[in-house]
Amino acid sequence: MSRLAIAVLAAGRGTRMRNGLAKVLHPLAGRPLLGHVLATASALEPAALVVVLDPRSEEVAAYVTAECPGARIVWQDPPQGTGDAARRAAEAVDDADRLLVLYGDTPLLGAETLRAMIERHATAGAAATVLAFRPARREGYGRLRLAEDDRLLEIVEERHATPELRAEAPCNAGVMLLELETARALLPQLPLRPEKGEYYLTDLVAALVAAGRRCVVLEAGPEEPLGVNSQRELAELEAVFQRRRREALLDRGVIMPAPDTVFLAFDTEIGPGAVIEPQVVFGPGVRVAGGAVVRSFSHLEGAEVAAGAVVGPFARLRPGSRLGEGARVGNFVETKNAVLGTGAKANHLAYLGDATVGEGANIGAGTITCNYDGVAKHRTEIGRRAFVGSNSALVAPVRIGAEAIVGAGSTITRDVPDRAVAVARGSQQVRPGRAPDLRQRFARRRAEKAAKE
Repeated sequence: MSRLAIAVLAAGRGTRMRNGLAKVLHPLAGRPLLGHVLATASALEPAALVVVLDPRSEEVAAYVTAECPGARIVWQDPPQGTGDAARRAAEAVDDADRLLVLYGDTPLLGAETLRAMIERHATAGAAATVLAFRPARREGYGRLRLAEDDRLLEIVEERHATPELRAEAPCNAGVMLLELETARALLPQLPLRPEKGEYYLTDLVAALVAAGRRCVVLEAGPEEPLGVNSQRELAELEAVFQRRRREALLDRGVIMPAPDTVFLAFDTEIGPGAVIEPQVVFGPGVRVAGGAVVRSFSHLEGAEVAAGAVVGPFARLRPGSRLGEGARVGNFVETKNAVLGTGAKANHLAYLGDATVGEGANIGAGTITCNYDGVAKHRTEIGRRAFVGSNSALVAPVRIGAEAIVGAGSTITRDVPDRAVAVARGSQQVRPGRAPDLRQRFARRRAEKAAKE
């Protein structure tokens, strides 16, 4: 069985993105473009994974090391085009028979398509297999000139293509599968393109054909191989990704009355029967069980929502939030690193950070767990069926016992035992009949102030 090496070319500077962030680190669905490609490459379980980078791309190198520790970074210095990058990658690999060349800005490309490409390559006995597609907008892509038996003869730059070739031939997606030994022999012989001072990987096909080697194509769908070169194209690919994920969730039985207003992350998991109302945003790391409800204008990130739980509207679940079955986090409630047990409720206007809320506990409006002392975070433990009155401040570390009651407006700094009642607030003074006198006093003060002005 042939051993596969994968090279991800990511040395382009991405100047058309018009900002200081490396192109391949721009996020799509909560994950950098390069992260999508590395995940797809890793799914193929290659014998070697090489990422070719510009030596100025320190942030990209740090991301690759963190995201994919087994990948080998190869520096392209100076950057001299895709042919030079592929040559450097081929020279860095010594434990494979084939080299699959991918690009760091093609986040929609799936592992199944690449597996089909590998199978096509083996079946055809090819020296090179090129991924083809027919995008809705064909401008800017090279064309694949095919023989009558569908052998690939050459990749023609768009500006050199005949009108017929431009109109009818499939476009070059850039992805290429090569026999490694052949690639090592021919890549150093590619001609330098003087107009840009670069070596083009596309020229390898003509060299292989001239050497009597067979080249073939595999045609993918019109969207999967799309790349990113500008903010507009990034937004277009985001729309494609979101549409596909929404459709997949709808097909699984997720209830979304206005799917176009729901934004999903690359790893969002939602079970059948869950209800996702309009205008909901999912960040990375969210799992919503079937039967849960996420109401409008909620934002979830790094959170788990169990069956029967209700989130929102206008709720924010931050990383580490876990809602048990039937739990409720209502409007203008924020949670972070907080666990709410079965049936626990924080229905409105509260902050629960670094907290555990027991089964059936009730958190009143305005309650805050004061979890940060300026140096470190501390936890708040609230027992099962405890009741915390409105506008309470729970100063961590602190524990509210099971079935305990905290009076509204309390600032709790010490543990409250099980089934105890805690009230910590200033005493109320009532003076019957004094309201008219007080209003007259205020009126005189306003008049005196106005006279001085």
